[in-house]
Amino acid sequence: MASSKSAIDTKLIRQLADMLNDTDLNEIEVEEGDLRIRLARGGESYQMMHSAPIMTQAPAASPAAAPAPVTQADAAPAAAPAVSGPTIPSPMVGTAYLSPAPGANAFIAVGDKIKKGQTVMIVEAMKTMNQIEATQDGVVASIAVEDGQPVEFGQTLIVLG
Repeated sequence: MASSKSAIDTKLIRQLADMLNDTDLNEIEVEEGDLRIRLARGGESYQMMHSAPIMTQAPAASPAAAPAPVTQADAAPAAAPAVSGPTIPSPMVGTAYLSPAPGANAFIAVGDKIKKGQTVMIVEAMKTMNQIEATQDGVVASIAVEDGQPVEFGQTLIVLG
């Protein structure tokens, strides 16, 4: 598969590395289009990722290990649940927390009515607690993450009904 970015911008990587060395930052991540560069200091490896979707093919099953035919009724429970309403996505990579402190009540629960701007959870990123606010009014249909779960940018956190 050919990459849309065939050349690595070594000048940009050098500038980011210099910036990392000149500051108290431990990590720098830059995204431009489908190219993401992450530099981290201290024992971690330097990474460069191309975030275009990657198509994979399942390994072929041997005839002896072929499973029984799947019927429509069998396939339904195995399918991932479809998102059936507006969602609140994660605005960053980090760790999701459903309550303001360990042992405290959760910000929200399924069935709660929420208002735009209301804090619905926290995402910790680089030791900073970031309050995640509702992007619109609605009723919480489901919470798509567990307390302490790592989350990615754009990952669905909450589904509204």
